[in-house]
Amino acid sequence: MTHELKTGGDRGYKRIATEEAFATREQIDAYLRMVKDGTADKGMVSLWGFYATSPSERATLIIDRLLDLGERRLADMDATGIDVAILSLTSPGVQPLLDTEEAKAMVQRANDYLAERCQAHPTRFVGMTSIAPQDPEWSAAEIRRGAEMGFRGVMVNSHTQGHYLDEPQFDPIFRALADTGQLLYIHPQTLPDSMIGGMVEAGLDGAIFGFGVETGMHLLRLITTGIFDRYPDLQIAVGHGGEAIPYWLYRINYMHQAGVRSQRYERLKPLKKDMFGYMRENVLATTSGLPFPPAIKLMHEVMGEDRVMYAMDYPYEYVADEVRAHDLLDISDAAKKKLMQTNAERVFKL
Repeated sequence: MTHELKTGGDRGYKRIATEEAFATREQIDAYLRMVKDGTADKGMVSLWGFYATSPSERATLIIDRLLDLGERRLADMDATGIDVAILSLTSPGVQPLLDTEEAKAMVQRANDYLAERCQAHPTRFVGMTSIAPQDPEWSAAEIRRGAEMGFRGVMVNSHTQGHYLDEPQFDPIFRALADTGQLLYIHPQTLPDSMIGGMVEAGLDGAIFGFGVETGMHLLRLITTGIFDRYPDLQIAVGHGGEAIPYWLYRINYMHQAGVRSQRYERLKPLKKDMFGYMRENVLATTSGLPFPPAIKLMHEVMGEDRVMYAMDYPYEYVADEVRAHDLLDISDAAKKKLMQTNAERVFKL
């Protein structure tokens, strides 16, 4: 340990953690039901078949922490110097549920519960609206309702049963984001069966690799089909170091331009900016699960200091020394305050 972790800004900034998960018992029971009755896809069986049933210490701790939006969570925040947690319903939300009416009712109850807990702890908890993209018009209305309840962003757990937000039926969600001026956060979830291939057998389907590949693809689908040309003020955040896109961005940009010129792909049309422009003006990346100085510095270099935010990824990663790693980054004090506090205050309008 290099230094004590305290809340209150003793290092010149407060720590706002921007990708922090909670769950409801109803949600987890629905996942268990799907695993047992055979309606869950391979990824859900692999992930939630473990977390929701394993007696291991890690799985038990994660479930217990997910279900707590009270004193235990606040104590964990205090112990690691986290001043504010931006909370959202844990992945995959209600997006795998085959009964759309069940999904909508469940996520609405989860949003109501989160709103109540944020009201109970207004200086520590900030909520993001979760939706059921299975019904885009209903989800648009829920985004507007969430904004009225004081939520400061919208969480989508990547694909919805293999469908992605670049598909035309999801445009009502983007209209609601534009109307409310809210950030869209795209979080990983288990890969659809059409993409998962041999990753489960290789042990690579989850956060180790598969999550980032699938979520990065989702963001690129949106960018390359012109979402930011249609909605130029839209802001989209992704976690885990930008899901590897900052590292690959030069090649992505080069090959995208080559693909547009070749007219090889019907969906690739000329855009108003290049990939660097959108990543620097419309996309934010968080450090959730990646407290790694070279990766954070790369994000700063590629995207700019105003586009990167701190996140802990609680409770999936709850490691005090990962907080200290951010505190000890070899960057300017001004850049560190942006990373840990003021970028989140700006983006979430705190």
